[in-house]
Amino acid sequence: MSNTIRLTAAQAMIKWLSVQMTPAASSSEAVGVQKTASSSEAVGNQKLERYIDGMWAIFGHGNVAGIGEALHAARDVFPTWRGQNEQTMAHAAIAYAKGKKRTRAMAVTTSIGPGSTNVVTAAALAHVNRLPLLIVAGDVFANRRPDPVLQQVEDFDDGTVSANDCFKPVSRYFDRITRPEHLLTALPRALRTMTDPANCGPAVLSFCQDVQAEAYDYPEAFFEPRVWHTRRPAPDARELDEVASLIKVARNPVIIAGGGTIYAGAEQTLAAFATQHGIPVVETQAGKSALAQSHPMNFGALGVDGSAAANAATEAADLVIGVGTRLQDFTTGSRTLFGEDAKLVSINIHGYDAAKHGAVSLVGDAKVALEALSAAIGNYKAEAPNAQAREDWLRAVDAYCARPDDQAALPTDGQVIGAVQRATDETAIAMCAAGTMPGALKLLWQPSQGGYHMEYGYSCMGYEVAGAMGLKLAEPARDVICFVGDGSYMLANSELATAVMRRIPFTVVLTDNRGYGCINRLQTMGCGGEPFNNMYVDCNVEDQPQIDYVAHAASMGAHAVKAKGTDQLEAEIKAARTRNIPTVIVIETTAKTFPGTGIETRAGEHGYFWDVAVPQVSERQKQRDRYADYITQTARQSLIN
Repeated sequence: MSNTIRLTAAQAMIKWLSVQMTPAASSSEAVGVQKTASSSEAVGNQKLERYIDGMWAIFGHGNVAGIGEALHAARDVFPTWRGQNEQTMAHAAIAYAKGKKRTRAMAVTTSIGPGSTNVVTAAALAHVNRLPLLIVAGDVFANRRPDPVLQQVEDFDDGTVSANDCFKPVSRYFDRITRPEHLLTALPRALRTMTDPANCGPAVLSFCQDVQAEAYDYPEAFFEPRVWHTRRPAPDARELDEVASLIKVARNPVIIAGGGTIYAGAEQTLAAFATQHGIPVVETQAGKSALAQSHPMNFGALGVDGSAAANAATEAADLVIGVGTRLQDFTTGSRTLFGEDAKLVSINIHGYDAAKHGAVSLVGDAKVALEALSAAIGNYKAEAPNAQAREDWLRAVDAYCARPDDQAALPTDGQVIGAVQRATDETAIAMCAAGTMPGALKLLWQPSQGGYHMEYGYSCMGYEVAGAMGLKLAEPARDVICFVGDGSYMLANSELATAVMRRIPFTVVLTDNRGYGCINRLQTMGCGGEPFNNMYVDCNVEDQPQIDYVAHAASMGAHAVKAKGTDQLEAEIKAARTRNIPTVIVIETTAKTFPGTGIETRAGEHGYFWDVAVPQVSERQKQRDRYADYITQTARQSLIN
């Protein structure tokens, strides 16, 4: 009989997580993380790192006695991070995993009830973006003896229901731990999901609070260190031949670089493929910075928030080659961007994504697939792309982002981006999630390779500040610049206090346009509505709020300052790099639109149609005119799924 060790279920979980390893991507140490003796080790000539790099925790009655005690006992080998909000703790963990290109992840534990359901939004974010996250959510008593316990959700007709069932549609793997021995199967299944490049996403362990404290004789072999590797499946030979044949006869192909390109570490492979075969590359939000903006084959942002050069190249393409993209509506212009006669190829690790929009599928790892395709098409070279269009667009970007002559006037978001760009170097990473800035940054930010981090699969307000903290932990050597609007900042800002406590430095550029400027433009310009309930001035209030964001950020310990104009903004961006705490720079901006917000229809010089439903019936002529235009645009949509 094998040897056993008697542990509580919570102790067993933490002990097991502490010995799950992955090959080290680099030797850089994370900022603000107290490295422990077992956080990294060497096996032979291979350096390893712990795959789950600690657990974010807010304790309550559903996890403090079980998981809390287990984390305390393991604090020297498995770090615990205290956050301010369960959702934002999870956002930080997600940003860390994204910054690590999914090679490492973090865990989050919560109490039952609202502690758990606070994380549901973050779980959806991780699910949509295909990012690994381990959620250990406290649950009710498995033995039901004290039911109903505080915060327990009761279903009058189903005794097995708990609030944690909310996680089921937004998790890649879900398990309810009602016996301590369930961990023997649940934990390996959770990490198999998180480390699977095709099925990667959040794993949720709904951990009954009495079971956390229950002891069991676990096999010692269960706690032997394990190394998790990311597989690189090669494409099917028949699919490879079919795609190669399509490329060989294409005259004007274009490549759409998605986030899967970056997660596969295929950036250099993509650059070599595009250069060798003369195929221009256009970018999604997740794929931006796979190629540096300076790369001659990088034609910039695609789609609704796309550049004139990228959208023109894609419209004219006879073959569209998606690489690691899930072909979201912003990418496809709500299925209007690709030419009627163009063929679509999709290279993707998951067959579900590879088959979208009637694409010819090439299922496999992006790096392996591009290498195999390059060999298969040999000396193929596409017709020369329109380099002049690319240069014209870059000149337009310079104009949008130029320093304003009048420093007293409220700058546009584009002018703010230009100021930040001028004040940073190639180490900078621009990051954001919601509002106007995602579209503006996708168009106007000119990153080095890896210099862009956007959560736009779920476009979740409140991700920005916590995400910047998690990203800095993942990329300690790079300068993290968090762009956030006043609306998103008001939604979730409390992890600034955590970053101050942990001495995690990053810079927040808080653009204050006194409301939800992005949705106001969508409402009034995109959908034909009237200004209502978005800007403070258009709300049914007696007095508009006068919020002192500088005082607010400073109250949490951040260095906070208000910039009066873009010149001062540049100076403050440079000064922020000298600090070991977060810096918040507030700058008032105009809420008016500027070229590149993505709200304009394809009649403009940039951007593309975005399908946002418009009312069929209205008393206002403006609304009726907008609906007529909407019908014209939707008639162009492809119906192939």
